[in-house]
Amino acid sequence: MSRIPPIQCLLTFEAVARLRSASKAAEELCVTPSAVSHRVRQLEQLIGKPLFGRADFSLTTEGSEYLAHVREGLASLQRFPGQGSASGKRKLRVAVTPTFSRSILMPRLRAFIEAYPEIDLTLQVSIPLLDVVAEDADLMVRFGTGRYADVEHVCLMTDDVTPLASPDFVRAHGPFDTMEELQNAKLIKSPLEPWRTWFLAHGVDAGDPADGSSFNDIGLMCDAAAQGLGIALVRLKLGAPWLDSGALARLSPRNVPSPHAHYLCWRTGAMDRWEVAAFADWLKATVR
Repeated sequence: MSRIPPIQCLLTFEAVARLRSASKAAEELCVTPSAVSHRVRQLEQLIGKPLFGRADFSLTTEGSEYLAHVREGLASLQRFPGQGSASGKRKLRVAVTPTFSRSILMPRLRAFIEAYPEIDLTLQVSIPLLDVVAEDADLMVRFGTGRYADVEHVCLMTDDVTPLASPDFVRAHGPFDTMEELQNAKLIKSPLEPWRTWFLAHGVDAGDPADGSSFNDIGLMCDAAAQGLGIALVRLKLGAPWLDSGALARLSPRNVPSPHAHYLCWRTGAMDRWEVAAFADWLKATVR
């Protein structure tokens, strides 16, 4: 059976179609105009058809036909008070890895909260490689190879790696123009991003150095590199806050694909809940 669109999306669609204005619909529904736009896009994605002509909110042929069914359904629900919506807010628990949350999710999260004020979101931490997971989470963001037999999953985000260090460290110890110079430098290690990926891409059969600091969290590794403790091999999307602030600088113009990726995971049946489906659709559309 195909997924039934969230009632919030249907109410928003009906309001925009009736008022011919996103701002007026937002005022009526007590949400932001961006929330209205997001809900309409989500509804169009779910049914696979355009509903509005974008310029003046005129309905497409498919939109007019769908509006009739939506109004019929909403009218039926209104005849049975309390049956069309749950009392109180919907609870949603999402488990995320620390640096994904810090670099990717948190800068974008306000948009989801504004689009879905009826959802109470709880974020919980999971740690890759250490089996620290939130067992009661509705959705999980995992980092790894994607071989997860216990859950349904979809690839959420791939990334490239490149060496990063603080500008002061580069000035004091650089340049690092050759693989030999890089291998002889102070390299920061992490089991989440082994140096072997970078070296093999440059034709060098080498791995992590025997000595040196090691961190099992990418954010901590970036902080260590920013403090001048050495050179870190960092995924560019996760390392963006440090690069954008100037705390870290690139040593090479080259990027190498990371062998791992971030995956959105859920247990069978979880997507039947509209709040779970809403967050999953939003996250997949937001994270590229």
